[in-house]
Amino acid sequence: MRILSAILFVFLLCFADNNISAVTENDAISDDSGVIQSVEVNQNIASIKSQLDGINSTLRTNVWMTRYANYSTYQKIQNELEISENLLKRASKDNKKNSELVKKIQNLKGQLELLKGYENAPFSDMLAAPEVDMSPRITNPIALISGFSYMRKIRNEKDEYARQISELDSVIASLREKEILLVSLVENSTLTENLQSQIDETRVQISEFEGTKQIADTTFDVYEKRADEAIVATKNEIKLQVFNTINIAVFLVIIIAISFFFKFIAKKTISDNERFYTVNKFINFINFILIIITLLFAYIDNVTYIVTVLGFASAGIAIAMKDMFMSMLGWVVIIFGGSMRVGDRVRVSHNGVTYVGDIIDISVLRMTIFEDVTMATYYENRRAGRIVFIPNNYIFTELMSNYSHHGMKTVWDGIDVVLSFDSNHKKAVYIAKTITGKYARGYTDIAKRQMTRLRSEYSIKNPNVEPRVFTFFEPHGVCISIWFMSSSHATLTLRSTISAEIVEAFNKEDDISIAYPTQTLYYGKKQSPKPHSELEQDI
Repeated sequence: MRILSAILFVFLLCFADNNISAVTENDAISDDSGVIQSVEVNQNIASIKSQLDGINSTLRTNVWMTRYANYSTYQKIQNELEISENLLKRASKDNKKNSELVKKIQNLKGQLELLKGYENAPFSDMLAAPEVDMSPRITNPIALISGFSYMRKIRNEKDEYARQISELDSVIASLREKEILLVSLVENSTLTENLQSQIDETRVQISEFEGTKQIADTTFDVYEKRADEAIVATKNEIKLQVFNTINIAVFLVIIIAISFFFKFIAKKTISDNERFYTVNKFINFINFILIIITLLFAYIDNVTYIVTVLGFASAGIAIAMKDMFMSMLGWVVIIFGGSMRVGDRVRVSHNGVTYVGDIIDISVLRMTIFEDVTMATYYENRRAGRIVFIPNNYIFTELMSNYSHHGMKTVWDGIDVVLSFDSNHKKAVYIAKTITGKYARGYTDIAKRQMTRLRSEYSIKNPNVEPRVFTFFEPHGVCISIWFMSSSHATLTLRSTISAEIVEAFNKEDDISIAYPTQTLYYGKKQSPKPHSELEQDI
């Protein structure tokens, strides 16, 4: 019995030890689980706070949130100011406390002045849609640039306004996320009083921004329709202007093609280069006028208005631009009258100065003359080769001579030779006429043919173009005047040749003496003058 009791005691002792070990192990496991749960909660709270910091950092840089924060600050300061003013009214006569309240009130008023723009509606400026300006009228190709600029401006303003609204969406999304994180933080934290106030503030902000979002969406819808309507209207005007420009360009190309066709016909039918040049200039002028008229009627809305303005201003324009209008009228007279043509040899006198040269161009306002070496340059100017511009109005006011009018290629030229009174002047006339006829024969034949053609249009009483020699009695001798036909463009060449031949022929004759002024001086006894073949003058 004692043995069985001992065995049972030992068994019970072992069983008790096992239970105690099990209980100890279970308590240890429970303690470890609580520590782990506490660590996880702390980590979760840290994660939530980190996310909240990121959201708050993002919201601080957002313009919508900044304006709302300024609005909230203004309201807080306003409330604090009202409280301070009430305290000041109810305050005792303690000067120190009153002075502190006065300073505080002044400080609060200064802060309110700085935030005055956020007094009532913090988002009024941002919710206001941009003004859609009236679409520009596109009446010419240059205005296409303004049309494209207008559409780009409207699109940029629309995109900017849409971007502001998308930022408002992101603010609302961030606030909702912040609310969820704060609620989660409340569930894992024991300091719920401060968190609950943040949740309430966040919900108020969400409500404010959602109301603002509704207003912004409505405003954007209205603005988007107006902007799209303006863009469509501008596009239609651009298309219409492009179509009109293409039509006008085609019409101008047709006008230019017709002018080239007429130039081609003129080149094939007109053999005279000077006449072809004049016709070519006339075609260019008509072509230019047609192009100007086409552009005026195409791109000027009210031509009647322009005519009225020009009518009132015509008197002043006529006075101020008299010479230009006279030159244009002179150009019409020159072109259609045929008095002057390109290539003609002309002589122009103005203010005592004479210019002789060939017309190289006739424009609407002036003629261009290339000055040649002539008798005028020999006796008067002593220079040549200049380009002289003669206004077309000179045809009405100045003396202008045409040496080659109506295709004439010859002109009368003369040489005067003075012989002594005792010279055989008849013999001299015969010699001069023979020499002149010899060297001027070619030009005489040309002049005969030209004179026949000229008499068909003009009444010419004496068509004789043979060389002529006249004898005149002069105070200093007998003057033989020799006249012959010479080239209109090279009179000096033939004149020089004939003069040299006549002088050489007269010097060979003993009974022909060329007279020239001389002086006779007497020293001592005065002698009676002897007959002399030279001109004498006593001093």
